[in-house]
Amino acid sequence: MGLGFDYIHGQTPLDPDEMDGLLIPTIATQGELDEFEQQNIEKAIQWSMSRSFKADTIFSEEFIKRLHSKMFGDIWSWAGNFRKTNKNMDVDWWKIPHELKILIDDAVYWYKHDIYPPDEMAIRFKHRLVSIHCFSNGNGRHSRLMADIIIEKIFKKQIFTWGGQNLTKKGEARIVYLHALKAADLGAYSPLLEFAGN
Repeated sequence: MGLGFDYIHGQTPLDPDEMDGLLIPTIATQGELDEFEQQNIEKAIQWSMSRSFKADTIFSEEFIKRLHSKMFGDIWSWAGNFRKTNKNMDVDWWKIPHELKILIDDAVYWYKHDIYPPDEMAIRFKHRLVSIHCFSNGNGRHSRLMADIIIEKIFKKQIFTWGGQNLTKKGEARIVYLHALKAADLGAYSPLLEFAGN
Protein backbone atom coordinates (compact mmCIF):
# COMPACT_ATOMS: atom_id res chain seq x y z
CA MET A 1 0.00 0.00 0.00
CA GLY A 2 1.41 3.38 -0.94
CA LEU A 3 -0.34 5.40 1.73
CA GLY A 4 2.09 7.54 3.68
CA PHE A 5 0.95 8.24 7.24
CA ASP A 6 1.70 11.58 8.79
CA TYR A 7 1.96 10.60 12.44
CA ILE A 8 1.77 13.32 15.04
CA HIS A 9 3.10 13.29 18.59
CA GLY A 10 1.31 10.69 20.69
CA GLN A 11 0.06 8.56 17.79
CA THR A 12 1.16 4.95 17.45
CA PRO A 13 2.59 3.98 14.04
CA LEU A 14 1.15 0.94 12.30
CA ASP A 15 3.43 -1.86 11.17
CA PRO A 16 3.30 -3.09 7.52
CA ASP A 17 0.99 -6.04 8.29
CA GLU A 18 -1.45 -3.71 10.04
CA MET A 19 -1.30 -1.30 7.10
CA ASP A 20 -2.27 -4.20 4.82
CA GLY A 21 -5.54 -4.39 6.75
CA LEU A 22 -6.90 -1.29 5.02
CA LEU A 23 -10.25 -2.28 3.50
CA ILE A 24 -10.72 0.71 1.17
CA PRO A 25 -8.08 0.54 -1.59
CA THR A 26 -9.02 3.94 -3.02
CA ILE A 27 -7.71 5.75 0.09
CA ALA A 28 -4.52 7.49 -1.02
CA THR A 29 -3.87 10.22 1.55
CA GLN A 30 -3.89 10.74 5.30
CA GLY A 31 -6.72 13.24 4.85
CA GLU A 32 -8.89 10.67 3.07
CA LEU A 33 -8.16 8.09 5.76
CA ASP A 34 -9.07 10.57 8.50
CA GLU A 35 -12.34 11.37 6.72
CA PHE A 36 -13.36 7.74 6.28
CA GLU A 37 -12.44 6.93 9.88
CA GLN A 38 -14.43 9.90 11.17
CA GLN A 39 -17.51 8.79 9.19
CA ASN A 40 -17.18 5.29 10.65
CA ILE A 41 -16.74 6.70 14.18
CA GLU A 42 -19.84 8.87 13.81
CA LYS A 43 -21.84 5.76 12.89
CA ALA A 44 -20.47 4.04 16.01
CA ILE A 45 -21.40 7.03 18.18
CA GLN A 46 -24.93 6.96 16.78
CA TRP A 47 -25.11 3.20 17.41
CA SER A 48 -23.88 3.52 21.00
CA MET A 49 -25.89 6.57 21.99
CA SER A 50 -29.17 5.23 20.57
CA ARG A 51 -29.05 2.12 22.76
CA SER A 52 -29.27 1.28 26.44
CA PHE A 53 -26.42 -0.65 28.00
CA LYS A 54 -26.09 -1.88 31.56
CA ALA A 55 -22.84 -1.72 33.49
CA ASP A 56 -22.19 -5.46 33.22
CA THR A 57 -22.42 -5.20 29.42
CA ILE A 58 -20.15 -2.15 29.16
CA PHE A 59 -17.56 -3.59 31.52
CA SER A 60 -16.78 -6.62 29.37
CA GLU A 61 -14.11 -7.63 26.88
CA GLU A 62 -16.86 -8.40 24.37
CA PHE A 63 -18.29 -4.87 24.48
CA ILE A 64 -14.86 -3.21 24.36
CA LYS A 65 -13.97 -5.20 21.24
CA ARG A 66 -17.40 -4.67 19.69
CA LEU A 67 -17.21 -0.90 20.12
CA HIS A 68 -13.78 -0.76 18.43
CA SER A 69 -15.15 -2.84 15.57
CA LYS A 70 -18.12 -0.49 15.23
CA MET A 71 -15.73 2.49 15.15
CA PHE A 72 -13.19 1.17 12.66
CA GLY A 73 -14.63 -1.98 11.07
CA ASP A 74 -15.48 -0.29 7.76
CA ILE A 75 -11.85 0.78 7.38
CA TRP A 76 -9.56 -1.84 8.96
CA SER A 77 -9.78 -5.64 8.82
CA TRP A 78 -8.26 -5.92 12.30
CA ALA A 79 -10.79 -3.62 13.97
CA GLY A 80 -12.14 -5.15 17.17
CA ASN A 81 -9.20 -7.56 17.48
CA PHE A 82 -6.42 -7.14 20.00
CA ARG A 83 -3.08 -6.08 18.56
CA LYS A 84 -0.54 -8.79 17.78
CA THR A 85 2.53 -6.58 17.85
CA ASN A 86 4.37 -4.68 20.55
CA LYS A 87 4.29 -0.92 20.42
CA ASN A 88 6.12 1.62 22.54
CA MET A 89 3.81 0.68 25.41
CA ASP A 90 4.09 -0.76 28.89
CA VAL A 91 1.83 -3.73 28.06
CA ASP A 92 3.10 -6.49 25.77
CA TRP A 93 0.52 -7.64 23.23
CA TRP A 94 0.15 -11.09 24.78
CA LYS A 95 -0.70 -9.58 28.18
CA ILE A 96 -3.66 -7.57 26.86
CA PRO A 97 -6.47 -10.03 27.83
CA HIS A 98 -5.08 -10.38 31.36
CA GLU A 99 -4.55 -6.63 31.89
CA LEU A 100 -7.99 -5.86 30.48
CA LYS A 101 -9.62 -8.38 32.82
CA ILE A 102 -7.93 -6.69 35.79
CA LEU A 103 -9.26 -3.31 34.62
CA ILE A 104 -12.78 -4.68 34.08
CA ASP A 105 -12.79 -6.34 37.51
CA ASP A 106 -11.56 -3.09 39.08
CA ALA A 107 -14.25 -1.07 37.28
CA VAL A 108 -17.01 -3.42 38.43
CA TYR A 109 -15.73 -3.08 41.99
CA TRP A 110 -15.52 0.74 41.71
CA TYR A 111 -19.09 0.84 40.43
CA LYS A 112 -20.62 -1.54 42.96
CA HIS A 113 -18.93 0.15 45.92
CA ASP A 114 -19.09 3.80 44.81
CA ILE A 115 -15.33 4.13 45.08
CA TYR A 116 -15.10 7.23 42.86
CA PRO A 117 -17.53 9.92 41.73
CA PRO A 118 -19.01 9.06 38.30
CA ASP A 119 -16.80 11.46 36.31
CA GLU A 120 -13.63 10.24 37.94
CA MET A 121 -14.57 6.60 37.52
CA ALA A 122 -15.19 7.07 33.79
CA ILE A 123 -11.93 8.98 33.36
CA ARG A 124 -9.91 6.45 35.36
CA PHE A 125 -11.35 3.67 33.21
CA LYS A 126 -10.52 5.61 30.03
CA HIS A 127 -6.95 6.23 31.16
CA ARG A 128 -6.27 2.63 32.14
CA LEU A 129 -7.85 1.38 28.90
CA VAL A 130 -5.73 3.61 26.67
CA SER A 131 -2.65 2.60 28.70
CA ILE A 132 -3.27 -1.06 27.89
CA HIS A 133 -3.49 -0.07 24.22
CA CYS A 134 -5.64 -3.04 23.22
CA PHE A 135 -5.78 -2.32 19.50
CA SER A 136 -3.36 -1.53 16.69
CA ASN A 137 -4.80 1.96 16.29
CA GLY A 138 -7.65 4.18 17.47
CA ASN A 139 -7.09 3.56 21.17
CA GLY A 140 -7.44 7.20 22.22
CA ARG A 141 -10.67 7.71 20.30
CA HIS A 142 -12.00 4.35 21.51
CA SER A 143 -11.20 5.03 25.17
CA ARG A 144 -12.82 8.47 25.01
CA LEU A 145 -16.01 6.99 23.57
CA MET A 146 -15.94 4.31 26.28
CA ALA A 147 -15.79 7.08 28.92
CA ASP A 148 -18.72 8.84 27.23
CA ILE A 149 -20.73 5.61 27.21
CA ILE A 150 -19.96 4.97 30.89
CA ILE A 151 -20.99 8.46 32.00
CA GLU A 152 -24.10 8.62 29.80
CA LYS A 153 -25.43 5.05 30.00
CA ILE A 154 -24.54 4.08 33.55
CA PHE A 155 -24.71 7.41 35.36
CA LYS A 156 -27.19 9.28 33.11
CA LYS A 157 -24.94 12.32 32.90
CA GLN A 158 -23.82 14.45 29.96
CA ILE A 159 -20.97 13.09 27.86
CA PHE A 160 -17.55 14.71 28.15
CA THR A 161 -16.52 17.67 25.99
CA TRP A 162 -12.85 16.57 25.59
CA GLY A 163 -11.74 20.16 25.19
CA GLY A 164 -14.24 20.75 22.41
CA GLN A 165 -11.58 20.02 19.80
CA ASN A 166 -10.56 17.27 17.36
CA LEU A 167 -7.81 15.58 19.34
CA THR A 168 -6.47 13.66 16.34
CA LYS A 169 -5.17 16.94 14.84
CA LYS A 170 -2.15 18.96 15.89
CA GLY A 171 -3.00 21.85 18.14
CA GLU A 172 -3.07 23.26 21.64
CA ALA A 173 -5.95 21.01 22.77
CA ARG A 174 -4.00 17.87 21.86
CA ILE A 175 -0.92 19.13 23.72
CA VAL A 176 -3.01 19.81 26.85
CA TYR A 177 -4.66 16.39 26.51
CA LEU A 178 -1.32 14.56 26.22
CA HIS A 179 0.05 16.43 29.25
CA ALA A 180 -3.09 15.45 31.19
CA LEU A 181 -2.56 11.80 30.22
CA LYS A 182 1.06 12.00 31.43
CA ALA A 183 -0.14 13.41 34.75
CA ALA A 184 -2.65 10.55 35.05
CA ASP A 185 0.21 8.10 34.40
CA LEU A 186 1.69 9.46 37.64
CA GLY A 187 -1.61 9.15 39.52
CA ALA A 188 -2.78 12.77 39.16
CA TYR A 189 -6.20 12.64 37.51
CA SER A 190 -7.31 16.23 38.08
CA PRO A 191 -5.83 17.61 34.80
CA LEU A 192 -7.53 14.90 32.74
CA LEU A 193 -10.82 15.37 34.58
CA GLU A 194 -10.63 19.11 34.01
CA PHE A 195 -9.77 18.67 30.34
CA ALA A 196 -12.53 16.15 29.73
CA GLY A 197 -15.15 18.49 31.17
CA ASN A 198 -18.71 17.38 31.77
